[in-house]
Amino acid sequence: MASLLQSPPRTRRTAAEVREDLRHRRPLVAVALLGGAAAALGPLVVCLAVGVVGWFLSDAGAHGTPSDALRVGALGWLMAHGSGLVVSGAPVTAVPLGLTLACAWAIWRVGLRVGDSVSGHGPDLDALADGERDLTVPVTAGLFTLTYAVVAGVVVALAGSAETSPSTAGVVAWSIGLCVLVGGTAIAVGSGRAAGWVALLPPVVRATAATVRTMLLVWLGVSAFVLVAALVVDFGTAVNVMSQLHLGAGSGTLYTLLSLLVLPNAAVFSSAYLLGPGFTVGVGTVVSPTAVALGPLPMFPLLAALPDPGPHPAWTPALLALAPLVAVVAVVRVQRRRPTLRWDHGALRGGCAGVVSGVVIGVVSGLAGGAVGPGRMADVGPYAGQVLVHAIAWFGVAGVLAGLAMTWWQRRTPPADVEAGIPAERVSASASTSATREDDAAEAERTQKVARVDVDQTRKVARPRLGARTTQPEEPAEPSEKSSGKSEESPTPEKSADGPAEDPGEDTAMTEVIDAADEPAEKPADEPGQ
Repeated sequence: MASLLQSPPRTRRTAAEVREDLRHRRPLVAVALLGGAAAALGPLVVCLAVGVVGWFLSDAGAHGTPSDALRVGALGWLMAHGSGLVVSGAPVTAVPLGLTLACAWAIWRVGLRVGDSVSGHGPDLDALADGERDLTVPVTAGLFTLTYAVVAGVVVALAGSAETSPSTAGVVAWSIGLCVLVGGTAIAVGSGRAAGWVALLPPVVRATAATVRTMLLVWLGVSAFVLVAALVVDFGTAVNVMSQLHLGAGSGTLYTLLSLLVLPNAAVFSSAYLLGPGFTVGVGTVVSPTAVALGPLPMFPLLAALPDPGPHPAWTPALLALAPLVAVVAVVRVQRRRPTLRWDHGALRGGCAGVVSGVVIGVVSGLAGGAVGPGRMADVGPYAGQVLVHAIAWFGVAGVLAGLAMTWWQRRTPPADVEAGIPAERVSASASTSATREDDAAEAERTQKVARVDVDQTRKVARPRLGARTTQPEEPAEPSEKSSGKSEESPTPEKSADGPAEDPGEDTAMTEVIDAADEPAEKPADEPGQ
């Protein structure tokens, strides 16, 4: 009885292990609140410093005060969060996406650190198996977002004025969106929860997400390449614009920095041009592969990349083929790494990836434009609605066709199955089985984990009982005589003075349980066709 109450020996953890455990169990509320504040204040401080430096570079501080320079830097940070401004009575609603991307990068980096610091919180695996919910990531992301939004509201109150009129609602909405989409994802990745969630998704969903990522990255690279090529062709015009502005060294540096901040916007404009609808650079203007109509333009170097007005060259409509070509390349690239022999999966991957990519491009096109000045400059940006329709059509249709074509090719020449010695006529018959192999493997792994837990519990209970019995040696049992058709009845165990005699077969059964637990699990036999 004493052996049953004995607890297993505990190994003392080292100081390094204790520090590592504490590093992942820091106070959740404090870490989340400080992380949100740090993510907001980091880019804000950089913008304030740039405002002060620009004030000195422009006129050596002869006009204005340092507080005015700080206010300009704060307003720039607010514009990256969709605040909009009123400059000399003219509304400016365009968002500098370059500065927005810088803020998003800061949120991502801080979110990763916050997620790693709170990764030790939440229920363990046993509690999750019992149905307990893990709210570590939602709670942390909520506190992170709350602090970021509060900092943004305070900046609006301090930097805004009746003349500039930044939108508080717009800043809060953009702050919440950035923290939820970027910060929440970073916290989930840093805490390790995202890996578990992704592993639970069906293989076709994971393959579709990989296709979307590849498609968007390739399309962004193509759009940026076309923009750079247009700038290189008309580089002399850009230099001429800068010379006509008669800027000094300091003002020229600030002007160049402003151009860099809107380069992502220009890349989105290039994307709208390649998809067909194009964009506008003023009321009543249009720039597309099939038509170019321009009016008076402001002196801005990036506008040198615009095509010349008038009849378009004969080769520009051919640029419309780049969108379906990018979709085909993305689908083929991903399906080579994640092959499938099912027709529905091939079409679903390519089609859904194309539709999702088109929606993302349409939404970003809507965010890239806005008013940049008075009069005609109140309407500058891509035709977002038309871009959305064209992107879904181009990427969706091309994705479906590419997915079906790759599925046909992989069913026709399946390299893995042929090398394994399986005849080609059996490949098509095993298409549905191969599509579910990943799910079966995951289920088998979970079953083995449950079996290990049962074996560990059996060891904890069975070993003390076996140890207690081995203290009293047993006499060897006499061999029983066997008859040809009938077996003799086993003698009834005699009762001793201390109590009833124990069954000698119980020790043997317990020994077999422990031996079976100590043996490694047998590897399941391979299914036919694997």
